[in-house]
Amino acid sequence: MSVETAIVAVHGIGNQQGGMLPDEAATVLAERWSGKLAAGYRDAGLTGAPPRIVAAYYAHLVDDMAQGSTSDVDRLTPAEKEWAWAWLRELGVPEPVAQGPLTRPLRQGLDWLARRRGTGAEVLGRIMVALLREVYVYMTRPAVRERCQAVVVEALRTSGARVVAAHSLGSVVAYEALCANPDLDVDLLVTLGSPLGLPGAVFDGLMPEPSGGRAHRPAGVRRWVNLADPGDLVAVPARLGDKFPVDQHAEAYIGAGDFHTFGGYLASGLTAAALAPYTDPLPPPVASGA
Repeated sequence: MSVETAIVAVHGIGNQQGGMLPDEAATVLAERWSGKLAAGYRDAGLTGAPPRIVAAYYAHLVDDMAQGSTSDVDRLTPAEKEWAWAWLRELGVPEPVAQGPLTRPLRQGLDWLARRRGTGAEVLGRIMVALLREVYVYMTRPAVRERCQAVVVEALRTSGARVVAAHSLGSVVAYEALCANPDLDVDLLVTLGSPLGLPGAVFDGLMPEPSGGRAHRPAGVRRWVNLADPGDLVAVPARLGDKFPVDQHAEAYIGAGDFHTFGGYLASGLTAAALAPYTDPLPPPVASGA
């Protein structure tokens, strides 16, 4: 009989599970992601069983403070609109000369990006507002930040897992949690669709503070792999290696219509291939004197 291994999975934006207690939501997400990771193992041609997933669920901590229409650009605060332009500029959107309300050039930027990407501006607006609302709450409210990180730390300590797969905003939460707890030994950190390098909104506000344009590496992390779909609008800039000491970066093509979901990344063979060497079931311990 082999010894079961587990990974801690840290979700990103838009994962609030309404009407559930946090533990119930974590269980639901873990079951959902397990099926996706099983698909990733098949995609990679792996015959072993995927590891057990322990979900670090923190959405309830940020979502209650990030309420508002998920598609209403007009309801962004001035500070959030500044962050929106940091995101759009990183995606190559030329900033127009402001005329009238600040929202108007922001909508022009979304229209420009929508034409370039072949996506509806309304869809991009929903993605942008969801991202900005939750990231803004996390980055600007110290108490929320601390509680989100505590969820990740507790999941690691109680499960004994030594592998972390962190998606979207969850990669920011996991990164800071690991930096703040150097005693946590993590054999593998996999960041998926990560906005860690986004100037202004994320990168410049990280703790610990980056130095000379380079961010620190969590002391307990032995290997760090970053995967991003080239079309992922949240993973900007996609290559974290320019700002972070990652060991490997690869492009994971998860689909034009599914370019950012955690499930899409988990179903990728590249994700499974990165996880498998660190999560294969352990052989049973050898009894002393045998």
